[in-house]
Amino acid sequence: MNADLATDPGALTSASLVANLEKSIGRATDALLARQHEDGHWAFELEADATIPAEYVLLKHFLAKSVSEIDTAVERKIVRYLKSIQGAHGGWPLYHGGAFNISASVKAYYCLKICGEDIEQDYMRRAREAILSHGGAKTSNIFTLIQLALYGQVPWRAVPVMPIELINMPKWFPVHLDKVSYWSRTVIVPLLVLMTKKPQARNPKQVQIQELFTVPPEQVTNWYNMNRTGAWASFFRGIDRVLRRVEWMFPRSGREKALKKAVAWVTERLNGEDGLGAIYPAMANSVMMFDTLGYAKDHPDRAIAEQSIEKLMVIEEDRAYCQPCLSPVWDTGLAAHALLEVGGAAAERLRPAMDWLRRNQIKDVVGDWASARPDVRPGGWAFQYANPHYPDVDDTAVVVMALDRFDHAESKEAIDRGAEWVLGLQSKNGGWGAFDADNEYYYLNHIPFADHGALLDPPTADVSARCVGMLAQLGYRMDDPRVKAAVDYLIRDQQPDGSWFGRWGTNYVYGTWSVLCALNAIGLPHDHPTMRKAVQWLKSKQRPDGGWGESGDSYWDDKPRGEGPVSTASQTAWAVLGLMAAGEVDSEATQRGIQFIASTQADHGLWDEDEYTAVGFPRVFYLRYHGYRAFFPLWALARYRNLKQGNSSHVLHGI
Repeated sequence: MNADLATDPGALTSASLVANLEKSIGRATDALLARQHEDGHWAFELEADATIPAEYVLLKHFLAKSVSEIDTAVERKIVRYLKSIQGAHGGWPLYHGGAFNISASVKAYYCLKICGEDIEQDYMRRAREAILSHGGAKTSNIFTLIQLALYGQVPWRAVPVMPIELINMPKWFPVHLDKVSYWSRTVIVPLLVLMTKKPQARNPKQVQIQELFTVPPEQVTNWYNMNRTGAWASFFRGIDRVLRRVEWMFPRSGREKALKKAVAWVTERLNGEDGLGAIYPAMANSVMMFDTLGYAKDHPDRAIAEQSIEKLMVIEEDRAYCQPCLSPVWDTGLAAHALLEVGGAAAERLRPAMDWLRRNQIKDVVGDWASARPDVRPGGWAFQYANPHYPDVDDTAVVVMALDRFDHAESKEAIDRGAEWVLGLQSKNGGWGAFDADNEYYYLNHIPFADHGALLDPPTADVSARCVGMLAQLGYRMDDPRVKAAVDYLIRDQQPDGSWFGRWGTNYVYGTWSVLCALNAIGLPHDHPTMRKAVQWLKSKQRPDGGWGESGDSYWDDKPRGEGPVSTASQTAWAVLGLMAAGEVDSEATQRGIQFIASTQADHGLWDEDEYTAVGFPRVFYLRYHGYRAFFPLWALARYRNLKQGNSSHVLHGI
């Protein structure tokens, strides 16, 4: 901890606080630069909950013909990891300190048992009791039930019918792949093959988990766990019942044609060692699909699919886990902004990072996004090392802004192509989704398969704000109708309490920071009611220690917004960056927030943060970006210093 600044938040004047920041900024800068790869990029660990490492182990036992094929040394490390994140409630949460989650707990328990853990050990007994007290494995979500069906733990009637013929439906059909999000698409297509073939895991140890059911699975008559009601829900449930009765009548020739089309779709997007969609669930499904279809282990497609999964593994001396994906472009773009804020020699160290980012622009592949925008040229960036069919808008805006700040002339072609692509992906309501335009087919959230509520990719305030900030930084103004539509969308999307929802970061603090930066950059006056209301909301959520901290609980409607059990450095950084963008550089709230960040810096130069401050799918899947504690606090400290020492207190950048 920074001893120089570990004092009463009110003890330092603004001037003395700024004077003491140089050492903090220098130490954090050195620590961040020490993590830069030789080719210029950054790639921090990306941690999810227990489900991904548990599914990794289950995948290995799905494929293995004998126990000798299992890497037991890695399994033991995964066991230690899962035991270390078990909650006090006996089960496994979706994020650090979170409530019991039935699906994560069932998968973790199955993984541990299949790894050879004695179910009579205290921690296994507590897990089992917690699962049973919450209704047993029967109440798991659809993806978990599919996993259990693959292992023969539940009958296939436990999951909705998803006929592979869906891949042949015309675009006007109500259920079509182009109408769901990229992550749903890449998961669903290989899954359609699995649900058609209905394979059984080899499970060489023949491990069962029938003790997790309150009623034997074969006796369950109703597997619908969805709590949705209404006409659409009833309609799709009726469709599912009809399909279950008539699926056997579908012509075999048509089914085989659809199966070949699905395999071709996956193969086209296989993405080398970065994997289908570059996300674990899709990658794992592709491996199981190839195995089910009889592809030999040395077949190039299957081999590269399996290799892509191994790239996700974090293997340490005493523990291991599987990441849901990799985040190098996102990490590099955000680290660049932090170091650009620091300036001087630190900013000069970014030249290889800028070269790396330019090399990773996607200019030659027309991805799935073109279904909605066929006349737009490719030019975006993906989140991962490679994912050419699925560049994302958020990363593209962040990278374009970083390239522009470093040297606009040097990167003009890349900047122009990136901005052109982002503008081409604007939705009709003025906002932007993460990967597709106008992906707002909300009725699809009522199909039985969509019990996770994350089937779509509609426009969101945080992504839209990043796009507005990018356009503002590039010189666009409100007289451009596309910009005006986007700003109108953001103002319209403000919550009654003054905050904005954070789709990809936790949560309202993240969303509010994002939008305040954008509105400031585009020139909305700081005294505009929209900005003043947001400022008051942020100030109202500041904690007694001067920081901000928001739990993943805030994604539930009945939980408070902007609040959590502890302050975190990354969320405090978002709050003060948002306040500074709204003209609050000299406010007591900003000073206290900066004081909190500086005083909680660890001896290694960064910040320690166990909390999950990001989200994959609200209420379903949460993320801990290990890089957030490295670049966001540094970014906030450097910006505060710059604004206090400069001739203007106005933030000039789009983020």
